[in-house]
Amino acid sequence: MSSENLPILSFILDNYKSYNARALRDAFVSYWRHIEEGGHMFWAIAGAMSTAQLGITLAPAIREGLIHGISCTGANIEESIFRLVAHHHYKDFSDYRYFRKEDDSAIRDANLRRVTDTSIPEDEAFRAVEKLMVPMWKKAHDNGERHFWHEYLCELVKSIDPAIYQGRREDCWLLAAAEKKIPIVVPGHEDSTFGNIFTSYVKHGTLNASIVKSGIEYMADFYDRYKELSAPKAGCGFFQIGGGIAGDFPICVVPSIKYDLEEPVKPWAYFCQISDSTCSYGSYSGATPNEKITWDKLTEDTPMYVIESDATIVAPLIIRALLEAKHHPAEANAMIEKVVGKKANTNLTVDKILGKKA
Repeated sequence: MSSENLPILSFILDNYKSYNARALRDAFVSYWRHIEEGGHMFWAIAGAMSTAQLGITLAPAIREGLIHGISCTGANIEESIFRLVAHHHYKDFSDYRYFRKEDDSAIRDANLRRVTDTSIPEDEAFRAVEKLMVPMWKKAHDNGERHFWHEYLCELVKSIDPAIYQGRREDCWLLAAAEKKIPIVVPGHEDSTFGNIFTSYVKHGTLNASIVKSGIEYMADFYDRYKELSAPKAGCGFFQIGGGIAGDFPICVVPSIKYDLEEPVKPWAYFCQISDSTCSYGSYSGATPNEKITWDKLTEDTPMYVIESDATIVAPLIIRALLEAKHHPAEANAMIEKVVGKKANTNLTVDKILGKKA
């Protein structure tokens, strides 16, 4: 099977038959069918995915209407901007596994902050963007304005002069999200470089902490955003990279609306997590999706997938296959149906798979 128009999709369907590869294939097929049915997809992004340049595939997926909302860490949202303005100053360290403490001290002394095999330049990224961000904070302080964390960063990324871009504009996922005006949630934004910088200005009395809306206000607002996202008949799916608060915070919106607001709400219509976290000792990040049924976040009928692998490898493959299917839907559907049938083989009991009567 091959197609000039769908090389990645063809590769996945040809080769990904079992184990995590099979999980990737089925997760993609279910995602694509959810989109074709008019559903929305919400992404939760943990880890240093912006530094890993996920924006190369994430940004076009946002622009093509394959991603309809994002929850991310404070680090991921700011690092999307860092890559845009300081890309040429990043340094790669492919031999990081063999570094001595003295090597990392030398990297520190060069004003570089290592993230596994790459590094973020202190002066060209953190301090350069700080010079652009602080006047926005001060303006809000002086005018008595209050905004969500992502609103400041969206305003900032749209205001940056393209003349100072070092990264490619089309690779900046935050710029794509800001232009498309998709919902963004940044829970725990204090745990980021700019969260720390903002805190220092508050401590010095230069800024009032209240100019940034709180996490409680984020959830209160997300009630409404989720209702909008889940409005289509097919509802809204949840695609999660890693664990932690980026995923834990938004997925709770469903039971909170149901039990706390006491209002009707659609459950999440799809769930996929790319993670290498193991299920042990109460690890929520490593918990199987079934556990979420007990919290009323998912249901027995929700298509669920766990891909135990590296998101820097898996996520771009899924996104690129989705983009190919988006551009050539009839051809993609024919290829998919030939391999997996009209419906993905999901949520089947052993009895059904073996052809036994329940």
